[in-house]
Amino acid sequence: RIVAAARRMLGPTRSELRIDLLGRFRVAAGETTINEAAWRLRKARGLVKLLALHPGHSLHREQAIEALWPDSDPAAASNYLRQALFVARRALDSCGENGAARILLAHDLVTLVSDRLWVDVEAFEAAAAEAERAPSVARHRAAIEIYGGELLPEDRFDEWATSRREALRERHLALLVDLARLHEEADDWAAAVTGLQRALLG
Repeated sequence: RIVAAARRMLGPTRSELRIDLLGRFRVAAGETTINEAAWRLRKARGLVKLLALHPGHSLHREQAIEALWPDSDPAAASNYLRQALFVARRALDSCGENGAARILLAHDLVTLVSDRLWVDVEAFEAAAAEAERAPSVARHRAAIEIYGGELLPEDRFDEWATSRREALRERHLALLVDLARLHEEADDWAAAVTGLQRALLG
């Protein structure tokens, strides 16, 4: 687990699928980013976002339906899920991934296969945990650098993202405050003030 966390903090390799959720939604494989037009359904984007955020990148089909189509009858919701899954797979195909092999639906579980996968939220949380474990200016800066903005701003009113967004925001603010304290302890008052100003704006 330590090795995996360290690898996530280093950033994606050229062979990995990268999913950015902080500040924006972006999916890329190597140098190829999925074009906005490839996401023909908003819920196809939503399905990938849900899977990227969920522990283990896997959730029961009913969890996906409840998050994305809470007011639909079961038959319609199942059809919507199949459509979203099809579009999400095709979008991944467009950047050189094998969409059918990357997003699976088996035994009522929808899974985003974690092999060769880098998600910025995971990288931020791993870097933040390392900074909290062994505080230093370098570690705090490394974690703060990964935080590209609030979680999925385009989904600000979707309930499934609200609590995670707030938790990530609070962790980022805590890192900024702790970094200012580290600068203060080192008598770097200018950097300390700058850090506190960022925290107030953040």
